[in-house]
Amino acid sequence: MKRIWFIRHGETDWNREGRLQGQRDIPLNDLGRQQAAEAGRRLLAATPEAARLPWLVSPLGRTVETATIARATIGLDPPGFVTDTRLMELTFGRWEGETWHDLKKRERELARARKADKWNFVPPGGESYALLAQRIAPWLATAPEEAVVVSHGGVARVLLTMVAGLRHHEAPFQDIHQGQVLRLDAGKHVWI
Repeated sequence: MKRIWFIRHGETDWNREGRLQGQRDIPLNDLGRQQAAEAGRRLLAATPEAARLPWLVSPLGRTVETATIARATIGLDPPGFVTDTRLMELTFGRWEGETWHDLKKRERELARARKADKWNFVPPGGESYALLAQRIAPWLATAPEEAVVVSHGGVARVLLTMVAGLRHHEAPFQDIHQGQVLRLDAGKHVWI
């Protein structure tokens, strides 16, 4: 049984514009920095054990900055975390930098295919949630029993299936909030 305290990175300008970031290294904006601090406060309020837990972080800049700010906000040594490439966001391939609005107009057939099976759909040159789950599975098998994870929306959706038991066809449609903490336990999840 695992317990994961999940923090999604704070907002970036691309989030605000509705652009697909994937593995592009887009920095936090001012609101994103505020959200990172808020996530740290929420985490500490939810578990005073946050200081003793391992922090596992995607190596992309927006997640590293989020972890650094969240940790500093609750009085922890900012760089006291470990990065792991397996926690990186899924890649959208050649769609990165595009908006859904534009893609739906330009790539209608692919947009329909994605809508029909969002879990298994692979964007051109990209990665599906199913493929991301294959990348996450070995990490999860060796992850500590309880940890703070700072990562991305796609990773959260995969962990919702692998830890909290959400069905594959439901997970891709879950909103993954910035500035909040998602607690994942065996068979359940709750936003804090």
